[in-house]
Amino acid sequence: MKASMKEWLIRLVVGLAVLVVVVIAVTWVAGDDLTEPDNRDIQIGRPPLDLQASNITFASGSGALIHGWLSSGKPGQGAVILLHGLRGDRRDMVSRAEFLRARGYSVLLFDFQGHGESHGSRITFGDLESRDVTAAIQYLHHKLPNEQVGVIGSSLGAAAFVLAEQRPAVAAVVLEQMYPTIQQAVAGRARQYLGPLGAVFAPVLMAQVQARIEIPANRLRPIDRMAQIGAPVLIVNGTRDNYTTIEDARASFAADSAPKELWAVEGAGHVNLYAFAKTQYEQRVGDFLGRYLSRTGGPTPPP
Repeated sequence: MKASMKEWLIRLVVGLAVLVVVVIAVTWVAGDDLTEPDNRDIQIGRPPLDLQASNITFASGSGALIHGWLSSGKPGQGAVILLHGLRGDRRDMVSRAEFLRARGYSVLLFDFQGHGESHGSRITFGDLESRDVTAAIQYLHHKLPNEQVGVIGSSLGAAAFVLAEQRPAVAAVVLEQMYPTIQQAVAGRARQYLGPLGAVFAPVLMAQVQARIEIPANRLRPIDRMAQIGAPVLIVNGTRDNYTTIEDARASFAADSAPKELWAVEGAGHVNLYAFAKTQYEQRVGDFLGRYLSRTGGPTPPP
């Protein structure tokens, strides 16, 4: 009986040890996956013809030379900067750009440092990327000085905008799927990699991420910066998003100062919200931008 108990305990200890080793290995790989640059040998190519955009570059305080496209719209209608998500690039925002250009807006799309054609050493969840945002706004103010500027940021792009310090003023902001804190962002990814065990081992993944990016966690808390945005904000989030939950979005909304709006996209996960709810997106986001950007008496109706 004692021998059987001892053998059972040995098997339990060995099993737990193997589980710990597996979890550490998985979180190590996940840490690399979340922070390694996503632009090895990427060639974006020419912009879609219907955007009638030109290739542009500008220097960023992140240390990167930022690559993007600029599409000129109707004078006085306003200009919108599109900020893509984690491990994406400007191509992810093309459908939004086409919709905005059809309404007369000028549009700037670019690749964050460590993404697309813009080189970088690490993805930093919005810290270095925030400097790309500041540089993009400065660039657009220089190129189109008479236009009101709006921003649409998705996931990483939304966080990078809110974290940007000393950025030039903008007239309207759309924040999609933005994480409130880096701990919550990493916990969402832990659930992806480890399922039900994600909540238990999220601190391990957080430690892996922290060791790579070497940025204090208190610098990666967009929720703490919401009240300093200084422009009308529309927060957009799916009701079934397991990465950035609708509760996270509501917390960010509560932290913002007025004027502000919240659109909970029913049934949407962490997906391209424009593709998921195209008609609603064009109405909600189009109407929101139209109220604040146009100097011509209102948004140009879609063709």
